[in-house]
This record gives sequence, C-alpha cells and structure tokens, in this order.
Amino acid sequence: MSAPAFGLLLDVDGPIASPVSRTVAVESIGRDLVLMANAGIPVIFNTGRSDAFIAEQVVPVLRAAELEPATPVYTVSEKGAVWAEVTPEGLGEVSVDAELKLPDALSEDVRELVAERFSELMFFDETKRAMVSVEQHVHVPSERYLRAQEEFDAAVPALLKKHGLEEVRIDPTIISTDVEHQRLGKDLGASRSLELLAERDIHPQAWYTMGDSRTDYAMADWLHEQGHTVRHVDVRPADGVPETEYPVLVSETGAIHDEAGAEFLHRWAASL
Repeated sequence: MSAPAFGLLLDVDGPIASPVSRTVAVESIGRDLVLMANAGIPVIFNTGRSDAFIAEQVVPVLRAAELEPATPVYTVSEKGAVWAEVTPEGLGEVSVDAELKLPDALSEDVRELVAERFSELMFFDETKRAMVSVEQHVHVPSERYLRAQEEFDAAVPALLKKHGLEEVRIDPTIISTDVEHQRLGKDLGASRSLELLAERDIHPQAWYTMGDSRTDYAMADWLHEQGHTVRHVDVRPADGVPETEYPVLVSETGAIHDEAGAEFLHRWAASL
C-alpha cells in the first residue's frame, strides 16, 4: 500500500462545525471530507467534543456524502481520552482511557453547580466520558455567557480541592469550559491518531492540522517534534499567530471558522 500524500488532523468546533449553530453548516465540508477519505486520505477529528457529538452531528453528514466502508476515518475525542473508528453506519467500538477519567463525584458536583447557579446560560454536557464540561446555550448571547463563564471557572477549584484532585486543569473556550486531566490535549490526540493509523499500516507522507485556538497548535507541535512534515491551518487567527517551526496557513479571503475550514478542505480535495 502506498503512503497517503497527506493526513488530516481536524479540530471540530470552528473548522468543521459552526461555533454558532454547533452543526456542520457548510455543505461542501462533508462532500470534500468524504472525497478525500474515500481516496484513502486519513481524516481524524482531534477534538474536545464527545464521541456522541461526532455521532450525532458529523457522521450523518459523512453518510449523506456517501462515505465508504473501511475508510481511514476516526474520532479522537475529549482531547485524547476517547477514540473510535468512524464508519457509514456510525461509530465503531468506543475506547476510553480509564487513567484519564475524572471521578463521577466531581461530575455530580459540577452538574449541581450548573443547575443551581448557571442553568439559564449554560448546560452540563452529559455525553462526556472522561472530562467534565459545560457549554453555552445556543440562544444565549456570547457576551452574557462569557461573563458567567468567569464566575463558573472561579467556582471549580473549590470542587477540585474537595475531591483531592491535583492533576486537573480548567480549560475555557469561547463556548465552553472543560475540566480535564492535565495529560489531555491535542498533542495526546495526535499521538493516539498515529497509533490508530499505525495499526492499519497507514503512514501519511505529510500532515495538515486545523484548529481555531492556540491550544490546537499542540497537534502540529507534536507532529513536528516527531519528525513529520506538517502545516497548520488557523481558522481564527485574531488571537494572534505564534512563531512556529512549521508553516501556518490562514484564509486568504479573510474567512474564519467553518467557512475558512471549508476553503482549505476544498483546496485539498481538489489536489487529489
């Protein structure tokens, strides 16, 4: 088997799913992802999202675009703690790293915290298997959510202390907060991704990574450190593009989020 010309490691919120609607809203995204996957290009969703989100929001789009069986498509969810193959029928067997799973008692306390103080602005994500997450309600204005998020984030350390949890960090995004084991991250997701492909003797010649935040650079950093050729796409460069030892690409049209993601996916699909 010849090595694929490239592989894709894709954050989901932002580049693939709209951070506004939380759906795959740009029609060409599913079509171009499937065109590449059916041609043997590895497509891996390296995301903080749960496997349930991928099953509900991403798999139907790929199915509609006629994803073929046995394509090299995976989700590495919850920043490396959970992983599964993506098929036209749905997800294969879901694996969870038990060492990185936060205790159920913490989940219960965070759920209660949200219910008592923040339920009008955010919800507890019941689909997470390893981390503990809350997310902005779609109908809530961003500025209102972000004010409440600061208050929520400030309340979490007391819960971590209550449960004697030290190797845990609080990671806020523009629409959510993840409470997670400190080993989780897009670099761990990248490592898991290559392990999954190696099990099938798939070794891409190069990589494209894509994300909408500074933390997403960690997957490109890891690939570069391991000696892989990589280019990173930043679909929300307003946060500032850091200096890197590999190329960083941004939309030439000024598009951001999933519209920028769609531009690059279409370009790569057309290159095959």
